[in-house]
Amino acid sequence: MALENALRLLNRSIVSKSINSFNYTNPVLEKIINKTYMAVIKRRPEVWEYLYDNPVVVRKTQRLKDSIHRFNSAKMKTLLDDFKPDAVVCTQAFPCGIVADLKKSNGLNIPLIAVLTDYAPHSYWIYNDVNSYVVPSADTGRRLVENGVSEEKIKVLGIPIDPKFYTTKPKADIFNKYSLDSSKPVILIMGGGQGLGPINKLIALLDRSSADMQILAITGMNKRLYRSLARRKGSFRKKTLIMPYSESIDEIMEIATVIITKPGGITTAEALSKELPMIILNPLPGQEAMNTRYLLQRKLAIKAKDEREAVLFLEELLNNPDKLSNIKKEIRKEVNPDSSIKIGKLILGSVR
Repeated sequence: MALENALRLLNRSIVSKSINSFNYTNPVLEKIINKTYMAVIKRRPEVWEYLYDNPVVVRKTQRLKDSIHRFNSAKMKTLLDDFKPDAVVCTQAFPCGIVADLKKSNGLNIPLIAVLTDYAPHSYWIYNDVNSYVVPSADTGRRLVENGVSEEKIKVLGIPIDPKFYTTKPKADIFNKYSLDSSKPVILIMGGGQGLGPINKLIALLDRSSADMQILAITGMNKRLYRSLARRKGSFRKKTLIMPYSESIDEIMEIATVIITKPGGITTAEALSKELPMIILNPLPGQEAMNTRYLLQRKLAIKAKDEREAVLFLEELLNNPDKLSNIKKEIRKEVNPDSSIKIGKLILGSVR
């Protein structure tokens, strides 16, 4: 976890515990919710778009949310009683709500820090008992304030990414490591941890493009996609690397020319840290759609309506270095260097 790595850089004696709170408190319910969510966004994305942060839905499901918190709070309280943390940091709204409720109903006296990893906050983040809200941008903070959060609680420190993204390695060494040609553009394709998106078709179109390039695709946890692309590897005309999940995304982004990706908050922050221009393809309704809107407003990315348009946009960027430079220029205005270290200092400061 990025924040744990940052905290240990600041203080080696720190003891931390990172959990997937939904899986920890109720693994069966987590599986049901995840499967339902994936089914909805794949088959009926318009339904999720309607439900997402809809004030009417939020109001009508308030009792359900409170019931879920109460149902899961006992196990969370046991964890807190056993571990006895000096602070609780939440990067998801669900555990933030549970701990906030425990502070309110059980007199739990502990700093609670909410760390938002997307550019648009939603209603399920807002609780009076949160001590600090770490947000990616001033605009994100403003939206929280408009929804009742005290301005003093807002800390604009960026999205936490692993500190290694703010270090650089010799590019020649990275090109050699992956057997890539340093004289040719490297196009990075990512579909999020689930490997979602039309990656198969996109790679086929890139392979037929007249533009000279090398392709590096990260398939995430999508084993079927990885096997499908691996079987076709010998038929690609362009140099194409197919990788599952990688621990060295920082290196890969260091040498990439452009990334075609889904706009998850962490992936976006990692790309921005490397001044890597983004072409956004098929953002999911809800949080990714909101992230896309933010990035487009600030000219940090380009959105393609489909795979063919993504390839056309890419070819245009490769043929116009000035356009690439202009995007990088805007990125430099946006990026928040050493975000995780700054957040780590805030966390440590809250327990002194």
